[in-house]
Amino acid sequence: MSYVPPHKRQSKGSGEPSPLPASLPRQFKRGLNFRSPRTNADQSGKIVYANKAISRWLAVGLDDDGDHLPSGVFLKPVSVEAIERRSGEKLALAKNCMANEEDETGWDHSKKPWVQIAETVMPDLVSSFEVVKSEIEGQSMEEIKPTLVARFGKILFYGSPTFPVETCGEMNTETSLRQLKRSFYTNIPSSFVENVTLRIVPEIGLSFEDEKDIYQVKLSDKSRPDSTITCKCSVSKAEQRLELYKVELNQVRHMVVDVSCLNKDLDMRLMLCTKRILTDISEKEKDSIRDLITSAVIDSSVKGGLRWPLGKESSGDRYSVVGVWHTISKTYKNSSMRLKVRHADRFDFKSSRGEVTEETVLKLKGITSELHGQGLETDLTSDMLKDAVKMMWEHFLSCGNTII
Repeated sequence: MSYVPPHKRQSKGSGEPSPLPASLPRQFKRGLNFRSPRTNADQSGKIVYANKAISRWLAVGLDDDGDHLPSGVFLKPVSVEAIERRSGEKLALAKNCMANEEDETGWDHSKKPWVQIAETVMPDLVSSFEVVKSEIEGQSMEEIKPTLVARFGKILFYGSPTFPVETCGEMNTETSLRQLKRSFYTNIPSSFVENVTLRIVPEIGLSFEDEKDIYQVKLSDKSRPDSTITCKCSVSKAEQRLELYKVELNQVRHMVVDVSCLNKDLDMRLMLCTKRILTDISEKEKDSIRDLITSAVIDSSVKGGLRWPLGKESSGDRYSVVGVWHTISKTYKNSSMRLKVRHADRFDFKSSRGEVTEETVLKLKGITSELHGQGLETDLTSDMLKDAVKMMWEHFLSCGNTII
């Protein structure tokens, strides 16, 4: 039998609808907030949370009493191939065609949903940014960059072997949702991407900045076991090989607020994160990394778009390839924000799984600059956040169809 590269191996997943667990509705009125006790990464080292990271979940669009989901909104199992490896059943909030879409005022009917979201997020944003500023004090902002971003997609909840989904109805209300982990699924319909570029971009006053076709090679480094090195590469058209132009450590998350928007098609994530551009690596380290990059073979038939000859996926006993991304993105900007719309083809070497997604990322650079330059907890920053959330609520949460 001939050798089949991990990129080409396939997997399947499935799921069937189930009714909403009885104990869940009462929990949706409450944001679940916790601080991570230590720096925490997933097995492939992609996601890292800071020591004092804040994570919160909110729901907008509950009934008048703040306890129940609107009529026609329910929790259903879903199947997403790229995350089937995670244990437990995947669940997403969904609505049927008869669900009431008129009430968009959220928890407090005296306030608009964007005001409610911004007022809830603002204290977390301020406290998280205080931590970031203390950590980067004395260091160049070009080396460590804080960024406030918004993403659009669908919040997924996970059952667990200890507390499976089918037993959630038997739990008390203090523990039911706390026992369900969550993730944010960012793949959006291509029709939504087209709507963003053709209609929303001019409506919100953004102008085209550039288009990039790049590869990101993810490396594990035995000297940095809690981090992943990202090598950003362009393609030499003449020689059809990768050219390294930037080396970064993976993103560190300081605040993550997931918002279930029950009367909209999409959910929202607001995230404060930092990344560090590596500028102090030795020539020997650079040579090892370049050897890995130049060994890559560009191959559109494999997931992630890159493969390595057998035995060339590592350099010495220090660096090894753990993942690849091929992204084609268009960027639009104005003075306060930058919007990136990208097509991403990813492959994870550790799990031997890949996924092709369409994604939209909004960087709220005006708010980040205001927090860093003018001090914290200002009325101006609060107003800027309300305006940004209002714009996202009105333009970025309706796609005309479900994404899962």
